[in-house]
Amino acid sequence: MTFGVDELVELLKAAGEPTRLRLLALLAAGDLTVSDLTEILGQSQPRISRHLKLLTEADLIDRYQEGAWAYFRLKQDGRAANLVQMLLMSASSADPVLLRDGERLTTVKKARAERAQEYFSRNAAEWDELRRLHVDDRDVEAALMRLIGSEPVEALLDLGTGTGRILQLLEGVYRRAVGIDASRDMLAVARANLDKAGILKASVRQGDILNLPLDGAEFDVVVIHQVLHFLLQPELALHEASRMLRPGGRLVIIDLAPHRLDYLRDDHAHVRLGFSHQTMGEWLAKAGLKVEQAVDLTPNSNGAQALTATIWVARQGRAASLAPADADVLPASVGGN
Repeated sequence: MTFGVDELVELLKAAGEPTRLRLLALLAAGDLTVSDLTEILGQSQPRISRHLKLLTEADLIDRYQEGAWAYFRLKQDGRAANLVQMLLMSASSADPVLLRDGERLTTVKKARAERAQEYFSRNAAEWDELRRLHVDDRDVEAALMRLIGSEPVEALLDLGTGTGRILQLLEGVYRRAVGIDASRDMLAVARANLDKAGILKASVRQGDILNLPLDGAEFDVVVIHQVLHFLLQPELALHEASRMLRPGGRLVIIDLAPHRLDYLRDDHAHVRLGFSHQTMGEWLAKAGLKVEQAVDLTPNSNGAQALTATIWVARQGRAASLAPADADVLPASVGGN
């Protein structure tokens, strides 16, 4: 990692100011807003915003919008990011200023977690009811891990991240990850969960799954977990997900197989009553993807309301057989979507 003299001087000037160095140290611990940083540092909002603007212009931090709020995060990639990491590692962990900032950061994150838990608790009964209807989450997660495999993934995107569970589950697989969700309340839950798990290589942000706030062709794996049945036009989300994939990248979809529980439309905002293998295969083909595996996971319960979950794995730019890959892969479900 080398820099020209002028370039190195500019980077050091951007980072080499007490408040800006403290900001970099705080943002290395996760995404924060101007209000968060103002509360921690005890400085005015205009002053903090001015420092953040300089750090953004120096390409040392990222800025993204979430409704009326702007979040900031330490840059994760590139030579400048590596230089900042070296600078932060050189700072003494016993420095009283950094220790005080860390204590205040803990207080801010604790308040964030409490607000997220309040929202989660208000909606827990509804989520528990839905969980009882389909296959156990542990079985779904085990199958997902098996299908994705242990080979390292450079970049992962989780669409409809919700509580951030997928980002936590696959933390050992990816080098960096982004979770997208339309709900600010759910993003608060996800951030609190990532904070609690100590996961710094994943971030979450607000966005529309049909119009993602990201450049295309930058992810190796895209996951869409239990989202498509809420959409009026799920096929449009598949096209947008395909746009996010690098050549040869994989799209992993977890959703419901066709069912007849019509009350889910009114009670839980389900627009689609599951998806058949045929329908999903056709949509994926139109999005430039080919199905490699389709795994049906049936609940142990034989009740009339038990729902089957399906995991589809499709790849961009590579021919693949639709034939079952192993004993867990079942024939296509009967019925439409």
